[in-house]
Amino acid sequence: GFTGGMNIRQDSVLSSNPRYPTKDVHFRVRGPVVAQLQEAFARDWAFTTGERLAGRRWFPELVPVGETLARGINDGPDRDIDKLHWVFLAAIGAARRSIRIMTPYFLPDRVLRKALHLAAQRGVEVDIVVPEVGNLPVVRWAMWGQYRGVLGEGVRLWLTPPPFDHSKLIVVDGYWSSIGSANWDPRSLRLNFEFNLECYDEELGQTLEQHVRNRLIDARLLTMAELDGRPLLRRLRDGTARLWTPYL
Repeated sequence: GFTGGMNIRQDSVLSSNPRYPTKDVHFRVRGPVVAQLQEAFARDWAFTTGERLAGRRWFPELVPVGETLARGINDGPDRDIDKLHWVFLAAIGAARRSIRIMTPYFLPDRVLRKALHLAAQRGVEVDIVVPEVGNLPVVRWAMWGQYRGVLGEGVRLWLTPPPFDHSKLIVVDGYWSSIGSANWDPRSLRLNFEFNLECYDEELGQTLEQHVRNRLIDARLLTMAELDGRPLLRRLRDGTARLWTPYL
């Protein structure tokens, strides 16, 4: 199976020099956990088309591969609502050394922001990596309108240069990671149907941490002074866009 942020669109094929190039991270998954991806797909397919996928053709026997402990987490505006929100909170609360987050859309609610601040206060390195220039103007403005509530208490926010980075991952202590489709915004955590994999594997965690470090080479650290130095009209625009956060 495959999971991650990549969409089936030309913009994700960087070798074709698309007009609006998009960087991303995608994962090939093998082993029994693939059945959980397939179950989520089958439910969505049945809901959309009315066709039910069943039997060995769609659910073949899967043998264990590798050493990673993983499970799928469904999230959506139904019986699965808030599952990823609580998983993220639990991971942040359990962190002892580091939290690395990469996401194209970062609009966490007050509870998640407070959890990140508390983690930083107890000495955990908290690094959040987002694109400097987003692909959705209103969402980008709302993100800038919220950055003041994110910075502080030792939380660091990094802005990556173009091309637009659509990667979605979180790594805690270089061991636990969450990969999949979900962003850190209300649309993903409350409105959309999403699917992430929760993984326990030091080798995978270290690989993802190195990926984050590589992205930080060209990134720049956002400061409170830069936020305060923006023109008044821009701050008013961003503050107004932030009012729409529950729907973004």
